[in-house]
Amino acid sequence: MRLTADFWVGAYLRRLAAEGIPAFVVARGDATAGAVLVKCATLDGQARAYQRSFDMMTGARVWMELLAGTDAEVDRAIAGQRRTDPDLWVIEVEDREGRHMLDAPGLE
Repeated sequence: MRLTADFWVGAYLRRLAAEGIPAFVVARGDATAGAVLVKCATLDGQARAYQRSFDMMTGARVWMELLAGTDAEVDRAIAGQRRTDPDLWVIEVEDREGRHMLDAPGLE
């Protein structure tokens, strides 16, 4: 059984808050089935965007880096994704160390 997007986002934000990592919802997507994109800004003008995907070899759901570059480049790419998928959730994480917790147990 899959979790709804809004439930996963809420749990993710609480997990980040527990680690003292600021994050916020930039765009709300479909509450039940929207895909989630996570932008991690390192507050030095650089950022990375992550998207959940399937590992065809194992069948597992994994977070893959979609793009890395300047904050503006990543924002433009995310805006393009939102234009083609209005159900997309966008979460922005701000952490100088680049921590995003996407590899933490329970967040796969």
